[in-house]
Amino acid sequence: MLVSEIFKSIQGESTFAGLPCVFVRLAGCNLSCSWCDTPYARVPDEAIEMTIAEVFEEVGGFECPLVEITGGEPLLQEEALELAVELLESGHRVLIETNGSVPLSRVDPRVVKIVDVKCPSSGHAGSFLMENLEHISAEDELKFVIGSREDYDSAVRFLEEFLMGRTQKVLFAPVRTALSPAELSGWILKDGLRVRLQLQLHSYIWPGERGR
Repeated sequence: MLVSEIFKSIQGESTFAGLPCVFVRLAGCNLSCSWCDTPYARVPDEAIEMTIAEVFEEVGGFECPLVEITGGEPLLQEEALELAVELLESGHRVLIETNGSVPLSRVDPRVVKIVDVKCPSSGHAGSFLMENLEHISAEDELKFVIGSREDYDSAVRFLEEFLMGRTQKVLFAPVRTALSPAELSGWILKDGLRVRLQLQLHSYIWPGERGR
């Protein structure tokens, strides 16, 4: 596996926000979002090649029950699926954060999938594979990163046209450099949306620090 970094931190996103979590960040991505906050993980230049056994051993050393496999785009690496199973079998709660453009059909159903739906400002609107909706369960989460009113309207249309009650766990996350949480909150409240405002807790606790 090409691994960018492995570290323990406070989970800053998703409905698991605030909990201690071990992050396995894999290197390589098929997208290049305009607001990407981990550009170093898009390319394998600084990555370390590790076996599944080596990653599993390092994760185990943290003695933390919650693990997130992220990237980059983790599902570009076949070994991510095997690592997830190994971690599940050892009693870990496993999250996979994915950009929505890679098939979810082979992800173990016990994994909590946190799936991005890219909005226009990302530069990759339309990259979400619609067939992935068939593999979204009530335990999984959909995330929309919102940088503008156009992004917000796009996300609302997606929910109205395609979500079909598959999950109630929907996250709206403002791009910190483009949209204030207060403005996004106002839109959500005005429209009566049943979504969760997501702020990146780690970026408030350790602003700009890699490996946090």
